[in-house]
Amino acid sequence: MAGLHPSPAGHPSSSSTTSSNPRFTPVSYGSEEERSEAGPAKSPNIPFPLKTNFEDYPDVGGPLSDIENEDAYNDGEELEGKLPNVGSALKFTPEEESEVVKRFDRRLVPFLALLYLLSFLDRSNIGNAKIAGLKEDLQLSSPQYEWLLTAFYITYILFEWMTLMYRAVPPHIYISLCVCGWGLVASFQCLATSFEGLVVLRALLGITEAAFGPGVPFYLSLFYQRHELAFRNGLFISAAPLATSFASSLAYLIVKFSRDGPISPWRTLFLVEGFPSVIVAVFAWYLIPDSPDRAAFLTRRQRMVARQRLEGSMDEHRQSRGSRFNWREILKTASDPKAYMAALMFFSCNVAFSSMPVFLPTIIQDMGYSSLHAQALSAPPYLFAFVVVLITAYASDRSRSRSPYLIGHALVSSLSYLTIALTGIYHSHLPPWLHTLIRYFCVYPATAGFFSAITIVITWSMDNRVEKEGKGASIAILNIIGQCGPLLGTRLYPESDGPWYVRGMATCSFFMIVTAVLAVGLRVMLQRMNRAAAETTYTIVQQGGPVDGDEERDELMGGGRRNGLERSSGEKALVYII
Repeated sequence: MAGLHPSPAGHPSSSSTTSSNPRFTPVSYGSEEERSEAGPAKSPNIPFPLKTNFEDYPDVGGPLSDIENEDAYNDGEELEGKLPNVGSALKFTPEEESEVVKRFDRRLVPFLALLYLLSFLDRSNIGNAKIAGLKEDLQLSSPQYEWLLTAFYITYILFEWMTLMYRAVPPHIYISLCVCGWGLVASFQCLATSFEGLVVLRALLGITEAAFGPGVPFYLSLFYQRHELAFRNGLFISAAPLATSFASSLAYLIVKFSRDGPISPWRTLFLVEGFPSVIVAVFAWYLIPDSPDRAAFLTRRQRMVARQRLEGSMDEHRQSRGSRFNWREILKTASDPKAYMAALMFFSCNVAFSSMPVFLPTIIQDMGYSSLHAQALSAPPYLFAFVVVLITAYASDRSRSRSPYLIGHALVSSLSYLTIALTGIYHSHLPPWLHTLIRYFCVYPATAGFFSAITIVITWSMDNRVEKEGKGASIAILNIIGQCGPLLGTRLYPESDGPWYVRGMATCSFFMIVTAVLAVGLRVMLQRMNRAAAETTYTIVQQGGPVDGDEERDELMGGGRRNGLERSSGEKALVYII
């Protein structure tokens, strides 16, 4: 095309016969030879307009927004087949890419975090309801209360396979139905009049939340590159401690102002904290994008940039969207020991993750505080955990490493749990004010530790998967095995062990140590695989010679910009983030 491509050898240039600005290329009535420069005509006797596709040449003609009508844009599948195959990827600037990421950060991640906050609020507020009158009104024994917690996780585990539904159902429909579902079930808990009725509702709540939460990290991987995921997952998962803190603060207000109300405070608690999810589900239908191509808050070009920066080329994207599940990648992930090491770490973290939020109000009450004060004192540890999770996730992404943060938080959390257990054993040698102070303030690093560890484990399990099916399968394995942890965690603090709960604290300490040991093992395994790939299989080759050694070493440590090493044949291999 004149003005864009050099003239072929042996043909005269047509630059003098066409407009210098391709944005306003006129209809050509020139000679046959001149028309052949721009492209073949369907008929040699019929003039035709020259067409220029500005998406493929962003440096020519200025920004697209100056000449395009955004409303006329057909996204998603309608765009497929209409983009020209120019043999090279769409060119975009770092500033354009940064703006796309910022829009996802502002419009997508906070809303998903809000949804997870609501789900975790509806899941864990039973701990606040217990000391707000639930146990007395329904005459629940300690084993029955434990079954209420366990019933949720039984169905939560059984329906983990629904993670793959994010690839089968448009996410804006799927997520909206999930949010509406758990909002209704959580609200109906206020109508329970017996243990049997409440345990059925808790089981239904597990189904609706299993369909949403475990698949969100996979859903985010469709919008972010792997070195960007930890912080975004951190923003999402940090909603859990924030929800617990919010639940405790809200429970304090509800109990205080509804003591003399027409219904019991615990019933008001379930209704006030459950029904907002039903309202938010309506907004989810319109605000959740199905893919980067369909994000309504992006311009046409930004959608293309968002897709291109993840797919590598338009051809790869069309092939990915045009194909069904990559079953080979799913089977490969299912036979990979790394997936099971991550799942066992998730299991170990979940022992603490599932127990502390629902038992902490009771634990604090058994320290000698009233029910009202226990509700209030349950909030600060989770606010602290919220801040620590965000700092950890941000630092992990900046350094492009996972294991140091995971190991560090697991060890700190384990030490904190062990201190609480030892304080309970030797409490008779300490004044009451001192052992109460030690036990309460050790809750802060304990909760911050397992919340941060959960964030890193989930991100790390997907970091080293290329295919979407591999990411989805790794999340499914992670949750199927890892969510068995709550089956143990929800039974760690029976009333018979109060007020010191030495056994539960010691068990959580042990499993956080297991998390650290597994993280060390996985780190060593990935380091060896990176080293073996560099030394025996992969050679970084450029047309003029090998790549500079410093750049290669940086890439092997997970700090380079590329996602893999390149064979001499051009095939790329993944470099594992450690």
